[in-house]
Amino acid sequence: MQLPAVEADVLAALAAILPPQSSPLPVTAWQEIDTANGQLRNTIGAHINNGKIFALTLRGCNLETLPESLTELEKLQILDVSANRLTALPHAIGNLRNLQRLYLDENSLTELPESIGRLTALQELHIDSNQLKKLPESLDQLASLEQLSFQNNQIETLPDRIFEMSRLQALSIGANRFSRLPAHLGKLENLKALYIHNLELEELPKEIGKLQKLDILDIGHNRLQSLPESLGGLSNLSSFLYLSDNQLSDLPASFRQLKKIKYLGLTDNQFAALPEVVCDMKDLRELRLYNNQFKTLPQSIGNLSNLRELYLMNNRITDLPKSIGKLTALSHLDLRNNSLQVLPESIRNLENLTFIDLRANRLTEIPDFLADLPNLMKLDLRWNRLSSLPARVSKLTERGCYVYT
Repeated sequence: MQLPAVEADVLAALAAILPPQSSPLPVTAWQEIDTANGQLRNTIGAHINNGKIFALTLRGCNLETLPESLTELEKLQILDVSANRLTALPHAIGNLRNLQRLYLDENSLTELPESIGRLTALQELHIDSNQLKKLPESLDQLASLEQLSFQNNQIETLPDRIFEMSRLQALSIGANRFSRLPAHLGKLENLKALYIHNLELEELPKEIGKLQKLDILDIGHNRLQSLPESLGGLSNLSSFLYLSDNQLSDLPASFRQLKKIKYLGLTDNQFAALPEVVCDMKDLRELRLYNNQFKTLPQSIGNLSNLRELYLMNNRITDLPKSIGKLTALSHLDLRNNSLQVLPESIRNLENLTFIDLRANRLTEIPDFLADLPNLMKLDLRWNRLSSLPARVSKLTERGCYVYT
C-alpha cells in the first residue's frame, strides 16, 4: 500500500521502537473499526482511510516513548496507546486537530502537556491507571469532550474548570487522592454516567441532585454515613446505582422517587433493616444486600415483581417473609451464611428460580416443595444441620439439577 510521506515516516519511526513481534505494524483499511462503539478490533495496527492514517492502536507494546512525527498525522481520529510504559507524551500532541478518541490508560504518565487543550475535536479522553498528580489547566478548552476518565491516579485537587465542560456525558474520577467534591459538580447537567468511587468521601454536595440526566451513578467504596435528599431527584437513574462499601444504615425518603433503577448495590454497609423505599423500586432486576446486618426482610419485598437476582449472603437473617413468594421473576437467590431454620412454603411459587444457595444456615430439614421448582438447576445445602434429605429431592438430581449436600 503506497502511503504519503508523513504516514510512511510515522510507520518507519514506530517500526524502530516496536518490539520484534509487533513490527512491522499491520496496516489495514478503516473498515476494521467496530462502528458500534468506535473501538478498534485489533490491538496493534494502523488503519487507513483515503490514503491517510485514520486510527492507530499500539496497545501493550512496551513503548516508553512516542515519535514526535506522530503528531503530524493530520487526519488521525483515534489513538490508542494504552498498556504501555509511557512517562510523557509528545509536546506537540495538540497538533492532532482531528483527534476524537485518545486512550492513554495503564501507562506511567506523571503529567499531560498543556498543548492537549488544542485537541478541540476530542470527544473521549481516557487516562486511567497512570501516575498523574494534576491535570493540565488547558483541559477545559476541550470543547467537544463528552467522556473523561482519569480514575486510579494520584490527583489531589480537581480543577474547577472541569465543571465548566458542559458537554460531558460520562465522568470517571474515582480512586484518586481528593476526598471532597465541590458544589460545582451540579453544573455538569448533561452527565449520564458518574463514577466517584474509592475517594474516601464523607459527604456529597446536595448539588449532585441537579444532574437530572444521570443514568449510572457509582458512589461505592467511600465513607458515607448518609446521603443527601437531593439524590432522590435523579429520576432518570436507571441502569446502575452502586452504594456498596460505605457506612450507610438508612436511605433518604426521597429514594422512593427512583422508580427506574434496575441494579442497586447496598453491600458492605451497616443496614440492620432494608429501607422501605427500596421496595418501591419496582423496576429492579438485581438487588445486592450482602455483608450487612439484616435479621429479616419487610413484607413489602414482594413488591419487587421484576426482580431477577437477590443476593443476601453474610447477614443475620433468621426468617424470610411469606411475600418472598411474590418474586415470581426471580432466577437467582443467594442466602448463604445466614441463620435460617426454616423456609417459607411460598418459595414454591418461584417457578423461574434456577439457583438457590442455602449454605451455612441452620436448616435441619428441607421441605419437599423445593423438588417442585421446575427450572431449578443448582441447589446448595452444604454446612447446615440436615439429618436427612426428603426422597423427593432425588428427583432434582434425576432431571439434571446439581444438589450439593
